[in-house]
Amino acid sequence: MTQDKGLLLVLSGPSGVGKGTVCAALRPQMRDLVYSVSATTRAPRQGEIDGVNYFFKSRDEFESMIEHDQMLEWAEYVGNFYGTPRQFVEETLEQGKDVILEIEVQGALQVKEKFPEGIFIFLAPPDLKELHSRITGRGTETEDSIRNRMLVARAEIELMDYYNYVVVNDEVEKACERIQAIVVAEHLKKERQIAKYRNWIEEVF
Repeated sequence: MTQDKGLLLVLSGPSGVGKGTVCAALRPQMRDLVYSVSATTRAPRQGEIDGVNYFFKSRDEFESMIEHDQMLEWAEYVGNFYGTPRQFVEETLEQGKDVILEIEVQGALQVKEKFPEGIFIFLAPPDLKELHSRITGRGTETEDSIRNRMLVARAEIELMDYYNYVVVNDEVEKACERIQAIVVAEHLKKERQIAKYRNWIEEVF
C-alpha cells in the first residue's frame, strides 16, 4: 500500500496576530503535526540543540544552501540568516507526516513560489483596531514602531488573495478548531483519495 504524502501547512499573518500563540495551542491537539525546524547562522543559545531548536549553519553553509535552491524561504535579520530548509520538509512529507511552517507573510509568498501545492492559511485579526490593541498591549513598542507595524499589517492583509484559507483569530481555541477542520478537509480531497483507491483496484484485479 502506498504511503499518503503529508500536507505542508503554511500559517502566516501580520505581526501581533497571534501566530505563535495559535501554534503553541495546536501542539497538544495535533500531536502528529511536525513543526518545521528553521536554519540560522546565529550562534546557539544556552540549552538549544542543533536539529531541534534550529539547524545551526555557518554563513558559508547557508549561502551555499541558497545558491543550490535548498531553502524554501529565507531572510536576513540583524546580521543573521534565517530560513526553512527544503530537505527537512520534503523528507518529512514523504513519510506521510503533516508539516506546519509558522512564518511571516513575505516568507510564505517565497514558499508559495517553490511549493505551490502547500496549504496556505492566513491568520487574520478580527479587525485592525484589535490588532492595534494587541501590538500596543505588549508594552515594548514606541509610537513610531506601532505606526510602522500597522502600515505593514495593512499591506500584508492586502496579500490575503495569495492564500487558500483565512482563519480569524478572535479566540485561540476557535482558531485552532478552524485549522484542524482545514487539515481534515484537505486530507479528504478527491485528488488525494483517488490515487489510493486506483492502486487498491489494481492490486485486487
